Parts: sequence; structure tokens; C-alpha cells
Amino acid sequence: MKKILLIEDDEDLLELYAEVLKNEKYYVETASNGREGLEKFNKTKFDLVILDIRMPVMDGIETLGAILEQRKDVKIIINTAYGSYKDNFLTWGADAYLIKSSSLDDLLKKVKGLIG
Repeated sequence: MKKILLIEDDEDLLELYAEVLKNEKYYVETASNGREGLEKFNKTKFDLVILDIRMPVMDGIETLGAILEQRKDVKIIINTAYGSYKDNFLTWGADAYLIKSSSLDDLLKKVKGLIG
């Protein structure tokens, strides 16, 4: 079973994404900020990280850098409401950059495309 770490500060979205991904037969762990996400990342070998950018405690760009320092092989999807970060070279380390929408089709397509 493929393992996904979902890091998102919006509790409603966190629950929705986790439920949808679990229904697709993925193992999902969640974190509400980057620091909590890194702690979980260090304990489990995830296949994919889905990461928000604007979060309290530790933002997504800082979290992305810390994750890639540890494991360059992990797949990362940035999932944010802000398209302006796409031009930030620090986000280029991610495998995909998605703008949040009410439809989860794009997110599911990216997940399946990256880890099956």
C-alpha cells in the first residue's frame, strides 16, 4: 500500500483529502503544519507528500526544503490556493504544483500519475 503524508492547516480540507485518498486505498497520515509533518516524515517512509504552502509554525516552502534535504526520491505535490508561488524557484523541487479547487479530480490524477 502506497503511503501519503498530507500536510494542510485547513482542518476541513485535511479531513476531506484524507478521506478521499483512503477511499482510493492509500495509507494516509496527516499533519496540520510543517513541523508536525516533518516529525511524521522522519518516522515513516512515505511515497508521496502533499503539501500546502501557507501554514502556521513552519510554512510549506521551508518544509519542502527540509524534506528534500533528507530524501530526494520522495514525490511531492504542492497543493495551494496561491498560484503566485509557482514562480518561486524554491517550489521547483516539487513534482507537481496544483491550485486548490472544489474538484479533487486533478489532485487524484496527479497522485495516481506519481505513485500509481
